[in-house]
Amino acid sequence: MYDMVDQIDEKIIKALKENSRKTYVEIGKAVGLSEGAVRNRVQALVNSGTIRKFTVEVAPSIRVRSLTMISVDPSVPTYTISKKVEDLSGIESIYEVTGEYDIVCVVSQRDIEGLNQTIEEIRKLEGVAKTNTVIVLRTL
Repeated sequence: MYDMVDQIDEKIIKALKENSRKTYVEIGKAVGLSEGAVRNRVQALVNSGTIRKFTVEVAPSIRVRSLTMISVDPSVPTYTISKKVEDLSGIESIYEVTGEYDIVCVVSQRDIEGLNQTIEEIRKLEGVAKTNTVIVLRTL
């Protein structure tokens, strides 16, 4: 199990983030390792929890995304709200953050109507004090 991620692991992770369908052979050529060495490192990164999941990213042109910031009532644990939000339709990712808001989540839906529905569901959650939503215009 890895205690620390080294520079080669960082390069492997970057390659997988760019295209998780890259073969271990392709990644190995890019980082100077054999296919087997890359395979072992990726497995160790998964086993250690450094890589938590492999996922699919849908082309932004067919989705509407927002960043929705959530302020949590101080009497409610932030993690409790995060777990409730996680179960809602269209939640792509959740970040617990510092600052005026406690949670920032990426909401992704087919259209504005779906986006509004998810945001309304967030607002209805007990413990949500306020929200602020911005629509993503372009992803680079």
